[in-house]
Amino acid sequence: MSDQDFITIARIVRPQGRHGEVVAEILTDFPERFSARKKVVLAAESKAERHEVELERAWPHKGRIVLKFRNVDSIEAAQLLAGCEVQIPKSECAELEAGAFYAGDLIGCALWDHSSKPPRDIGLVEALEWGAAGAAPLLNVRRGAEEFQIPFAEEYIVRVNPSAKRIDVKLPAGLLEINEPLTEEEKQRFNRKQQDEI
Repeated sequence: MSDQDFITIARIVRPQGRHGEVVAEILTDFPERFSARKKVVLAAESKAERHEVELERAWPHKGRIVLKFRNVDSIEAAQLLAGCEVQIPKSECAELEAGAFYAGDLIGCALWDHSSKPPRDIGLVEALEWGAAGAAPLLNVRRGAEEFQIPFAEEYIVRVNPSAKRIDVKLPAGLLEINEPLTEEEKQRFNRKQQDEI
């Protein structure tokens, strides 16, 4: 099965407790379903490895979820799971309301910026990167050799259409230029400023 066949519902942050428990960021709108799950899939940070594990217990803790997996019984064993994604097969996903989508559905979408006329094609979404709790996830977008990280923040979103593989946003001025290398003139100005400060 490929990455497209799974949905990430949590990301393991670190061990929690002395008996193999881990604390994870919740990446689902249905956290109450953790307690009903008997099995989940753990995907290594690189996504190169994926294996099914038995989920013994799950309970909420300070805006996150604590998970206890069978045969993970020590802090050392739990530390090896940090960074892993907790996933389920797409076939087990909850039914979504009209207009809702799963984060994994954004991968492969074309990102279009409507802050200028005509709208411009920024590139394709290759991955979603989750930052600190409460922060907007970042869309990793590629266009040829260029790469951009675009916050997937509500205030920027115009429309999301996963079935058409398209995301329309209105980005603030200068956001894309942050990733661009300095021009020769900018480098010289920077060097002069550095010299003046010495």
